[in-house]
Amino acid sequence: MRLSEGIGIYVQRKRADGFAFENGSKTLSRFRKQIGDLQLSEVTTQHVSNFLNRSQTANKTWRINHSLLRRFFEYFASRNAMPMVLMPQNRPPIRSTSFAHVYTREELRALIRAIPRCQKHGLCGLDRQTLRSSVLFLYGTGAKVDEVSRLRVPDVDIKKGYLTIANNRFGRSRKIPICRDLRTILKSYLAFRLKKRLQHDHFFVARDGRPLTADLLRKSFQRLRRYAGVLGAGDLTCRPQLHDLRSTFAVHRIASWIRKKADLNRMLPALAAYMGLAGLTATERYLSLTPERFRKELIKLSPQKAKKHWRDDPILMKFLSSL
Repeated sequence: MRLSEGIGIYVQRKRADGFAFENGSKTLSRFRKQIGDLQLSEVTTQHVSNFLNRSQTANKTWRINHSLLRRFFEYFASRNAMPMVLMPQNRPPIRSTSFAHVYTREELRALIRAIPRCQKHGLCGLDRQTLRSSVLFLYGTGAKVDEVSRLRVPDVDIKKGYLTIANNRFGRSRKIPICRDLRTILKSYLAFRLKKRLQHDHFFVARDGRPLTADLLRKSFQRLRRYAGVLGAGDLTCRPQLHDLRSTFAVHRIASWIRKKADLNRMLPALAAYMGLAGLTATERYLSLTPERFRKELIKLSPQKAKKHWRDDPILMKFLSSL
């Protein structure tokens, strides 16, 4: 069996198991392109090492690719389609030194106020209405940047107040409610699109009528951040980023629940489902980003301290299953 055939079988199997597997498929295709379409039995440790150690590969990417190739080889070795490849030793994980920036409400207001000045030049890739609506969308939903760029007009039901966020990395979609303020913002943006006669199926579009790309949105936001004077502190690794609006959404929600004495044991799993996170643990990391003045309340309300587990709440489980 040749490598190309094996990759096709493996990708099909992963997708049959419910995974989108887009990145994995691309990585395996790059591996085949680099070493050639060999027989599976001809793949060696040196082939793997050359692929993993190609120039300018980040440590995290190296480890992801190592794990992907190991599982790929194990799949076919267990079916006697090839001998097991001796994998190079995996690199140890490197703890990230960068931290999410949680925008204050004053910083968010400064960003919104600066949009007209930032986007007044005709050569800007985005109209000010598009930049404003997309930034508020990110803050109001906690969505990822690439989820915003993939959003389509049929995914937005303003009348009923729901959004459909399609196909995350696990191949799942989620339907989430949105607040009245965000509904008003999106309704206004649709009116702007209609006035400009922008008919593209993507919800957010660039000034030239093409779909809004994540790269263009990030570049526009970095310019906006400089106009607004939201510079952060420390070195470049600590500078505020567009994707930090996702962390800001989560932290502001948690802080609001703490002030209202809400039960985090009940609310955190709902937040995880709303944001499309893999599990409760992924949400709990936002607890460490909440302001220091909430530490006493966090100790009282922490899910680890709760006597009743959130999975034991039938009303909550029904709500989560409906998302």
